Amino acid sequence: MKLKSIILSLALLCFTGVFAKDYNASIFGIKSNGTTLNTTSIQKAIDLIHEEGGGHLNFYVGRYLTGTIELKSDVHIILHEGAILVGSTNIYDYNIETPNTALVYAKNADNISITGLGVIDGQGRDVAYSLLDQVHKGIINDQLKYDRPANRRPKGIYFRECRNVEISGITIKNTAEWVQVYDQCENLKIDKITVDSKAFWNNDGLDIVDCKDVLLTNSFIDSSDDAICFKSHDATKMCENVEVRNCVARSSASGIKFGTVTRGGYKNFKIINNKVYDTYRSAIAIQTPDGGVIENILIDSLNVYNTGNAIFLRIGERWAKNGVGSMNNITIQNVYAEIPATKPDAGYPYEGPIEDLPRNISPASIVGLPGHDITNVTLRNIEIVYPGGSNKTYAYRGIKPADLDGIPEMPDRYPEYSQWKELPAWGFYVRHAKNLTFENVTLTAKEKEYRPAIVFDDVKGATLKDMEYNFPGSGKKLFKYKSTEIIQK
Repeated sequence: MKLKSIILSLALLCFTGVFAKDYNASIFGIKSNGTTLNTTSIQKAIDLIHEEGGGHLNFYVGRYLTGTIELKSDVHIILHEGAILVGSTNIYDYNIETPNTALVYAKNADNISITGLGVIDGQGRDVAYSLLDQVHKGIINDQLKYDRPANRRPKGIYFRECRNVEISGITIKNTAEWVQVYDQCENLKIDKITVDSKAFWNNDGLDIVDCKDVLLTNSFIDSSDDAICFKSHDATKMCENVEVRNCVARSSASGIKFGTVTRGGYKNFKIINNKVYDTYRSAIAIQTPDGGVIENILIDSLNVYNTGNAIFLRIGERWAKNGVGSMNNITIQNVYAEIPATKPDAGYPYEGPIEDLPRNISPASIVGLPGHDITNVTLRNIEIVYPGGSNKTYAYRGIKPADLDGIPEMPDRYPEYSQWKELPAWGFYVRHAKNLTFENVTLTAKEKEYRPAIVFDDVKGATLKDMEYNFPGSGKKLFKYKSTEIIQK
């Protein structure tokens, strides 16, 4: 990772911030009463500060109602404690004809920031209902999915191709779609933010798309869709040189996720000392279904509580024209995870669906495709506690050749750890992998299991050292199937 580049760029951002001129929002006629629509006056302030060479636009205590505003180079918004930037509930106050409508938008801007102890409140549920009303009346044409608008819902923040970006201290809440998206940005710093966005469907907490040199630290993200999500939308770009430290995530989808869209890929990631809890799907999901390359990923010191799945690694082939991607050099270490018997996000405003049944609790999975192995994966100092108690009269998958061969490859399926329904292991299921290392891995099932702890199928070179299996009864610990070579130490 080019840490020197990040440090120099952030130092430059801080330097320009120290000597930039301060402007109070009120001098531009921006009202803090929560009812006056301030879009034009806020935009005038941003434009003037940009034209004058940059500076700080300060918002103090109050509610500042606005539609879409565009942040421009060298302009730094400071939301002081008690200041709330409030999204209009009228869908026509947003840039809905652009590909990525948002409350705060920026494109090709350098040296920009949103900082302070204030709040961005998107009022997303009301905004989405405003849009839905216009769709039902035939004024806006939108492809509804489950009677929910698929397009034109504004994000909280959308920055595209921006450089030297800082987001720190603020709370972002209640957006109508993805909370914040940073798309092909460079030198991005996000620190000490809070995301609370469970107001509507498809509310990713944080999406980092094809960005370079990213530092995400000390943040809390609670969202109804994926919490911390890395995407790659452009086959000529990658998400690379990314570090995530000291964050807490909760989601009614996945906690920390690579994908789903993975066209270019991801390279050089460090995800260290984080926590995932009350999360419906996977704590860590690393997947390439769209031809992207994934390499050099380190996940270290992860604590997982009340989450549907601990680890999911997957190669797929969803879009055949992009070919098959690859996954290489993945290290996951120092992980403690507790998987519940019940739905982990029950009671949250937007829960994950009850789907892919019947199945018992799914294992952690590493699943490539025939001829496209997941390679060089190390799992070190891992402890996963499962509820156990699988019932083979409810769902059954045996370990006879016909049973294992009957597990479909599903290359074009949207990748989820539960997509195969019942799997033949309760701890780990590994298929189409090469050069795999399990070191000091402890798997515990609290109640009896009819399935073995681990099943390997087409694993070309696996080294197992200091393994521990804890479960009642005398069930199988390890089962290896065809084309599998295992060294146990």
